[in-house]
Amino acid sequence: MEKMPFNEATMAVRMTMTQPVVSSDWKKGLPVLSGHIVTLRELQLSDAPSLLAMLTTEEVARFISPPPTTVEGFERFIVWANAERQAGRYACFAVVPQGMDSAIGIFQVRQLEPGFGSAEWGFAIGSPFWGKGLFATAAEMVLAFSFDTIGVHRLEARAALRNGRGNGALRKIGATCEGVLRRSFLRNGEYHDQHIWSLLDSDWREMRDSVHVTIN
Repeated sequence: MEKMPFNEATMAVRMTMTQPVVSSDWKKGLPVLSGHIVTLRELQLSDAPSLLAMLTTEEVARFISPPPTTVEGFERFIVWANAERQAGRYACFAVVPQGMDSAIGIFQVRQLEPGFGSAEWGFAIGSPFWGKGLFATAAEMVLAFSFDTIGVHRLEARAALRNGRGNGALRKIGATCEGVLRRSFLRNGEYHDQHIWSLLDSDWREMRDSVHVTIN
């Protein structure tokens, strides 16, 4: 999901947040998903400074739509994400490595049709944490949440052809590359081709029911 659904320029939201809730109903509050090296949880306003530091560097931001450029901008994004989750249209997890309190990245899932029959997911992780296994562990938990909790049938992802790391990560977790979307992503005044990747619920069941889902 290289184009974030949040548009800071056109969104006006009140700076109010509900407390995180661990519930089987994800619309009331995202569950806390724990792995051996990383935890995924609801975004908090206190994550804004760390997200600003991690997601606005050139190496991270060059293949995603421009992230907010201030702490206040990320706070508005977090409040918006909370409201969209309550509306049942969008879920955004904070990526928190073991031993840390603040987010160093995000995983997003948004519906492409009412009811999440098909959905799109995306991710962005601060470059100091690349190559440490965080993505693989977090991705497995997000896939389980998407297919087993939300009930997604088809999960899509897009990645610019030049985004070798993003395409490699999607290939590694077993996604299928379905083709190329020509000149489909505008960044810094230039249109980029994108690969479109997919995972179906049947793909997930096959991976889940194997001896172990190994994506490290």
